[in-house]
Amino acid sequence: WLYGATGHAFVLNICGDLCPSGPTDWNTSMFEKLGRNVGYKLEGVFGWKGKEDLAQLQVEAWEFVKNALDNDLPCYGWELDIPEFYVIKGYDDTGYYISGPGCDNGKGPVPWQNLGTSEIGVVKVHSLQLIQDPDDRKVIREALVYALEHGLTPEKYTDPRCYGGLQGYDAWIRSVEKGRAAAFGLAFNTAVWAECRKFAAQFLREAQERLHDSGLSDLIEMAIDQFEIVSQNLDNVKQTYPFDTELGMKPILQNERSQSAASVLWRAKEAESAGLEILSDIDSKI
Repeated sequence: WLYGATGHAFVLNICGDLCPSGPTDWNTSMFEKLGRNVGYKLEGVFGWKGKEDLAQLQVEAWEFVKNALDNDLPCYGWELDIPEFYVIKGYDDTGYYISGPGCDNGKGPVPWQNLGTSEIGVVKVHSLQLIQDPDDRKVIREALVYALEHGLTPEKYTDPRCYGGLQGYDAWIRSVEKGRAAAFGLAFNTAVWAECRKFAAQFLREAQERLHDSGLSDLIEMAIDQFEIVSQNLDNVKQTYPFDTELGMKPILQNERSQSAASVLWRAKEAESAGLEILSDIDSKI
């Protein structure tokens, strides 16, 4: 429900030749808007090294997190270790205590002055506060609006160097066909987007149950069928190029394996395109 209602289940963002930044390097502002539909509000501190005063951003982030945790609000932040998101579990006089990729059992203190000092240079911390949920119909309607927006006209959510939605499939397929996709990036992107589409189908199934008296069940079933095809095909690519943290950035080989993966990705794109058409029909009737 969370994956679909926040729009994440329908996201696809491909950067460069399957750069591993694809799953995170896009405009995630819809999380803040759509999150209110499922009962949470995000607040935080965000800025870029070089565009704002880094030292001031670091102080603001530090004070924000301390205040949020003192008020029992869960927090997370970007690149407190590797370039990923981390739960911020606590703090001391030195810095943050975290858990996440590479430190599932916890790590810390991470000096608070470390935020934003990497090559990426982003300071981003958020707290999450529970609020009242609206009705299911609004949740589903706005999730579908976003899914259609991102799938068909993704430009406002993507960096100029990246491709979103159905355009993202084209970039993905080209990169695999031409042997330009880096092994690590291909496997990582595939793992992320396959997980998203698995939850897209499951979200639609739950939406069907919650709208059982709307007269839309048959249409939603048709959409489920298409996104299950997407999910199955992306899972096939995931099995062909399984994710491993030891994979390097050397491009994949052009061979029968890569050509087969490209064909499977094309089938996933066709199913997603058909699924989006059905979602548009549902959106007009909901």
